[in-house]
Amino acid sequence: MGRRVYFSAMDSPVSSATVRCPRCNTAAAGHFCSNCGAALGSSACPACSRPLPPNGRFCHHCGTAVGLEGAAVATAAPFAIAWLVPAIAVLLLVTFLIGQRLGHAGTAATDPVASTSGMTSAAPADGRGPRAPDISSMSPEDRAAKLFDLIMRLGQEGKQDSVRFFAPMAIRAYEMIGPPDLHIRYDEGMIAVIAGDANFAKAEADTILAHAPTHLLGLILAIKAAGLRQDMTARTQFVKTFLAAVPAERMKKLKEYADHKNDIDAELTAARGAKP
Repeated sequence: MGRRVYFSAMDSPVSSATVRCPRCNTAAAGHFCSNCGAALGSSACPACSRPLPPNGRFCHHCGTAVGLEGAAVATAAPFAIAWLVPAIAVLLLVTFLIGQRLGHAGTAATDPVASTSGMTSAAPADGRGPRAPDISSMSPEDRAAKLFDLIMRLGQEGKQDSVRFFAPMAIRAYEMIGPPDLHIRYDEGMIAVIAGDANFAKAEADTILAHAPTHLLGLILAIKAAGLRQDMTARTQFVKTFLAAVPAERMKKLKEYADHKNDIDAELTAARGAKP
């Protein structure tokens, strides 16, 4: 009785004849070389049953991967696609975010407010910042006052992104009023303080004090600008000057002193508390 060969329903009978592998010249039997995996003789495509050429990696009729190397390529392809799709999605997301950032930067670069004030306008980073108040029908004075109050409130709430967004608008509104007086210079300087622009605040304080060396608002602004610069020597000197000037300056009953009474009272309390 001849030797019985077992095979599954998906296989074809295996020949026991020994042949030479066409690729590595090793003696081999069956359909594939046990040394290099090359196909031995003709075999049928598992997909379309058409004859396959020796050493073929793909069926030339239907394109199905055959042999060990072809199977490896066919197996690797789905993994490559699986990684490629999310990679493309990430790339598109990054491109979108960069476009958004460049869009904001372009707006700031062409903003006439930023070019005249020295401060840069930037949209709130979280995208949920407060909307600008409707100031289209207001006078320049009312626009400036509205924006000043908004910025002071945002500063108290710690919303620095929104402060930096609205600060240049407010400075521009003050510039539209006309030549700045000492009151306007104080308001502009305080906006700079809240926005963290020490140089702008110092410049406004210096201008006020050059005109009126004991002006209370000019001294308050100078104290805050020195604090931002961490110049404690200058800050201490301005505090001393402020405390000495309060009685006589308040007797002048200037409008800006009445408008900013809370600022003067708060600075006076802080100065007295810090006094040795």
